[in-house]
Order: sequence, then structure tokens, then C-alpha cells
Amino acid sequence: MSEKIKIAVNGAGGRMGQRIIALASADADLAVTCAVENKNSPVQGRDAGDVAGIGPINVRIQRQLDGPIDVVIDFSVPESLVGLAALCAERELPLVAATTGLTEAQKSEILAAGHVIPLILAPSMSLAVNLTMKLVRDAARALVKYPAGVDVEIIERHHRMKEDAPSGTALEFGRIVAQEMGQTEHVHGRHGRPGKRPRTEIGYHAVRVGDNVGEHTIIFGLMGESIDLHVRGQSRDSYAYGALAAAKFLVTKGPGVYSMADVLGLG
Repeated sequence: MSEKIKIAVNGAGGRMGQRIIALASADADLAVTCAVENKNSPVQGRDAGDVAGIGPINVRIQRQLDGPIDVVIDFSVPESLVGLAALCAERELPLVAATTGLTEAQKSEILAAGHVIPLILAPSMSLAVNLTMKLVRDAARALVKYPAGVDVEIIERHHRMKEDAPSGTALEFGRIVAQEMGQTEHVHGRHGRPGKRPRTEIGYHAVRVGDNVGEHTIIFGLMGESIDLHVRGQSRDSYAYGALAAAKFLVTKGPGVYSMADVLGLG
């Protein structure tokens, strides 16, 4: 039997960090060997398995990366991820960066680590979302020459505690569409009398309700018909499973920036 892949989880006390720890501990190919949280976290010093609700795994939550590590998974906050990416580059540790809400400057700093280490920085770790991104690209390519023009709107729903809007995933869907179809305006919601809808815009609408873990609808509106591509997360495990798949993928790769499409073999 081959040796297990040793995983460090940054943001181990958060909801996603806990699910990463729980699911990785149940995977025969993986072992959680390091769990990290900020110094003010109330879970500092506790067993990561207890915090995740699966019982002790003999890994204490600590302030920094330490111990044997093959790959790092980050579900934290932007400021933490920037520093972590630099540290991973220094220690030559592959990094799965799943934190969202990054500024362009923060993204640039994180992506720079890809010159030294294998890195995935993705707006969503969900395997279903990333497959839907391919379907959206295929649809946009097929519809770009539709003679009457195509109206594209993106609706996303998330839980009430999400801090950024629209979601990074919604923005990525919009980027994909604009890359294929050429829209130049990104409009976030509408009110008043905005007038006739121009063909050059993509509309975004962010809904924040309850404990919704995330769903996205991409609408291609044609004359007399429409196409709705809809993907819905039913639990946070969808993101955790995707992050673990990404971790298994990265440990076999050399330095570079990879995507979830690479993980899924979508080309």
C-alpha cells in the first residue's frame, strides 16, 4: 500500500476547514497532518478531529505550518492566503487556494507562487460548478453568431453570511461568457429606468438567503427561446471533495498554475 498524502489545512476551524478534515480523514489515500488557525481562534490547541466532529485524530490546531506536509489546502480569508502562498513558495509546498473574495492585487501576489510550486487558485472547488463552466463556454461559443443577439444574465444565491457579492464563481461565469461573446459591460443589479438593454452587457444578480451553500443560474436569452444552465450545491461537501481532488492532482505536478478543469481533465 502506498504512503498516504499528507495534507495541511489552513482555516481548520472554519466550516469548510472542518469538512476538509472530516472527509480527508475518511479517505484511504489521505492523512491530515497539520491544521492551522489564526492565533485568536477559540479552537487553538484543540484536536482538529474533535473540532470537525469526527473524534480525535491526534493533530492539534496550531498557528503555523509544521510537521510533514505534501500539500496545503486553504479555506481562510484573503489576507491569510496571501501570506500562506508566499510561505508555501518558500517551503516548496503545493497549494490548493480555495479562499474567495480576493482583490486583483491579492490574486497577482498569490499567482506569483506558481512560478515555484504547483498551485490551484479557483473561484469554486465544486466539481459540478467547474463542469458547468465548460458547458457555459460551449454554449457561448455556439451562440456568439446568433443573428438577433443573445442576452446573458447570471443569478447567484448564497447564505446570509457571505461577505462578497456577486460571488467569485458568478464573476468567473461572466468572464468566460465575455471572453467568448465579447460583452464589455458588467452590470450589477438594476433599478430605476436603466432603459433598453444593450447587447454589450452581462447582468449579475446576488441573492443572500438563509444557509444556502451556493447556486448559480446562467441565462442565455434568445428571441422566442432561452437556455438556463443551473448548478446548485446541496452541502459544503461538494467544495470539500473538489479541494481534496485538487490536492491529489497537485502532488503529482511540477511548478505552475493549474485549474479545476485540469483536475477534471476537461482541457
